[in-house]
Formats: sequence, structure tokens, C-alpha cells
Amino acid sequence: MDTRHSRRTILKGAGVSTAALTAFSFAGRPTWVRAQDAGFDYAAAAEPYQGVTIGAPFLDRPGYRAAQAMLPEFQEITGITVNVEIMPYENSREKQVLDFTGGTGFYDIVLVDVVWIGEFAASQWITPLSTFTDNPALADPALNLDGFFPILLESFGTWDKVVYGLPFDNYSGLMYYNRAMLADAGFDAPPNTWQDLKDVYGPALTSGDQVAYALQSRRGETQSADSFMRMVWAFGGSLLNPDTFEPNLSSPESMAGLQFRQDLMAIMPPDVVEWDHDETVQGLAQGRVGVINEWSGFYETLANPETSTIAEDLGIGIEPEGPGGRQPALGGFSLAVNSQSPEEKQAAAWLFIQWVTSEAKATEYIEQGGVSGRTSPYEDSALRERFPFFEPLVESWNEYGNPVFRPRFPEWPQMSEIIAQYGSEMQLGSSSVEDGVRVIEEALMPLLEPYISGERPRLQ
Repeated sequence: MDTRHSRRTILKGAGVSTAALTAFSFAGRPTWVRAQDAGFDYAAAAEPYQGVTIGAPFLDRPGYRAAQAMLPEFQEITGITVNVEIMPYENSREKQVLDFTGGTGFYDIVLVDVVWIGEFAASQWITPLSTFTDNPALADPALNLDGFFPILLESFGTWDKVVYGLPFDNYSGLMYYNRAMLADAGFDAPPNTWQDLKDVYGPALTSGDQVAYALQSRRGETQSADSFMRMVWAFGGSLLNPDTFEPNLSSPESMAGLQFRQDLMAIMPPDVVEWDHDETVQGLAQGRVGVINEWSGFYETLANPETSTIAEDLGIGIEPEGPGGRQPALGGFSLAVNSQSPEEKQAAAWLFIQWVTSEAKATEYIEQGGVSGRTSPYEDSALRERFPFFEPLVESWNEYGNPVFRPRFPEWPQMSEIIAQYGSEMQLGSSSVEDGVRVIEEALMPLLEPYISGERPRLQ
């Protein structure tokens, strides 16, 4: 798709082979040390807000646990209390939208998924960052927006050229695999292509209770994005025609990807349509699955001997290549400020967001189990040695990242529900691929009509 290729051209400034990583640099961007030396005085900036309590919605994932581990330092420095509410991802959008529309004021920090940025920004539920960055009393001179990976700042935090949030919990789809299981089957490397995974590795790794592959496919966003769209893109298809915004799922490329997903069922758990991220990660961690494609944020779980039986045998690479090239899933969140919060709470929320996503704290965030959106820590040779997921992650973001892997406009949540319903039926075999795609496209048309007609700008 043209969007992806133009993005690759824009982001191709750094090679990410092993050799290139050794000399990894982003010209003109401050290193972590220089960011520390800037010495923004958070205690002085927060003095007017000491004693203020702010609310933040967090998920039960490694990146959020990392931020919680760092919280006592922020609270001690600033005198600002951050009340964290842990919630399931599946409820997080609904809870925040109810807070916005009901004016209950639970959340001063807003957790913005990549696919919610259009809805939250268009509804004016979040405050443009310039409100804070233009205020010398609140803006760290070392904020350095150019220090984020461009695809993350654009996709997670920006809508219609206005920045609203800073990348916080950042993901790319990676390939995790059990090196010992592959070696026992005669393989010294993971599959390079989707076809090889199905035709070569699949039969060799599937036997008894052991399966070659698992693609998380539980109904919901996991089905629509992590399963359905992953295969559409890998085979050269797309959800929409980028020029007209008409559905493109009935194209030969999209149909081929969805049919391939059906063929993969032969080497996956029979109940994979019930598997969410946790079940899929545990399938690999417990030695029951040979290969998975999962978010980079799950590295900590899979590499930790306390939570993974294959920690010593964990292999990591980029996602397989399909007829449409390599199309790793792009996902993650930004942190933004609730526009309806009182002014003092907005300022306090901004100070936390700026602090926890800063270059100065990026290394600590990674060491605590998070995945930073900053470029600087990935230049650190010691960190690269400690965290072998760095190389495929940076390669995915720089070379293959697709900012419209899922559309970010306000209608996506409704579209996701439609795709999840009929995508699940297709995968379960209760509907054919052809019938399922036809029903999905018909159901999507009323949501897409304002874009097709030109009533709304064609922004994804």
C-alpha cells in the first residue's frame, strides 16, 4: 500500500542489522545523558500543585507495572498523588468514555489506544499538548518530541497534525519461538515466510498436544486486529481503499489472506478463537506452542524463568513475510490529559506524563519491564545485549511499521465489533470467507459513507 511505502521511505534513516545497531544513532537527537543534564526542576514546577491527586487508568501489563514501580519517586519529588486504577483492556475505552460523557472526573490522565486517538481528539476529550509545551513553567526544555520514534508519536499521539499525547506503552508485533522445540524438529532458524510456517514448520511441530502456531483470535479487538487484519495486510490486502475509503476486503489479496488464516487452523489449537493474548503467551511459555506472533510488551513474561518454562530457549525475530511483505502489527498507547479536568489537575497530569515518558527515565522504564518509545535507549550497547528484542523491535518500527494497520478514526470501535463478530464466525467455520467478507463490507458501508461522500476528511 502506498501509505506503508511512503512511511518506510520517511523512516529509513537508520539501518537495523546487528552491525548497524552497534553504530545506531539518530542525528540531532539528544542522548539519555544529555536529557538528564538538562535538569528540569520538577519539584519547582509542581510546587503550585502539591497535594493534588490525579486519577490514571492503567492496564495489567508490564509497561504499566513499570510505571507503577517508578511512581513513588515522582510523588516524592512533586507532592502530586497519582491514583492508578487497574482495569482490563476490554473495559478501558468504555470506562473512559463514560467518564468523559458523564463528567464524573475519575481520570485526569487519559490512556489513548492507537485506534482511539481520532475519537478522543475529534470529541475534544483530550487537551492539545501545546497547552503545556507552550508554558515555560511546565515544559521541560529536554522534552524533545523528535526523540520519539516518528511512527509512534504520529500514530499514538497525533491526530490531524495536532499532538495530544506522548507514546507510553509501545508495541510492535514480534515473532517469539521455542528454539529447543524447533531444533528437535530439525530447524536451526524460525520460519521466514508465512507459507513456510504453514507448509514446512507446521507439520513438523504439530503432534499430540503440541501445535506449531497460535494466533490470538478471541472475539473483540484481538480478533479484529491481532488476527483478522494481520492476515489481510500480510497478503497485500487492506481494510479500505486509501483513496476512496470504500471497503477493500473483497479484493483478491485480502481474500487470500483470510483464506490462509483458515488454512492455518490445521496447525493451531482447535479452540484458538477463544485465545486472547494471555492464553497465547502462556501457550508458548509452557512449551505447548512452537511459534507465536505477539506484542513486544510480552518479552518480560516470556524471558522471565519465574513466568516461562522456555526462558532459556526463547527466540525472537520479526514477523514472517507474506506476499504483501512484512506487515507486523502496530499497537500501543499514548498518555494524554483530560480536557474536562480542572486546570490544576491538568497541569499535574501533564507533569507526570512528561516525566514518565522522558528520555531521562527511558532506561529505567525499560529496566522495570516497559517498552519505551524513545530512540535513545536503543542506542545503548549494554541494553541491547540485555534485551534481545531490541533489534527486531526497532527494525519493525523503522522498516515495516504501518501507521494505519488499524484505522484511527472515530468509527473504528464500531467497525471493530463488526469485524470481530463475523471474523470469528469465519474462523470457526460457521460462515465461509466469501460470505463473511460480503456481510462485513455491507455492515461497514453506513459507517464509511461520510468519508466516501467527502462529508468528512479522509483521515485514518
